[in-house]
Amino acid sequence: MIHKAQRHERIVMDPRIMAGKPIVKGTRITVEMIVRKLGGGMTPEEILQDHPHLTPDDIRAAQAFAADDSAERAAALAKP
Repeated sequence: MIHKAQRHERIVMDPRIMAGKPIVKGTRITVEMIVRKLGGGMTPEEILQDHPHLTPDDIRAAQAFAADDSAERAAALAKP
């Protein structure tokens, strides 16, 4: 099985950076922070204004990573 971070080239996990949380490659911006901002009502454009070094593709990658992570966790919980 391929680890989810390997399927998302823009997302990396390194135990030396942000305690190993998934981050956008080359930044200290966590997937969690991006998803929480989106969930809190911020638009991708507002996030890009706050973090101009991010790209729209970075935000989409964070969303895709979070969706895959959620699906994998749900599948693991569903196993007997």
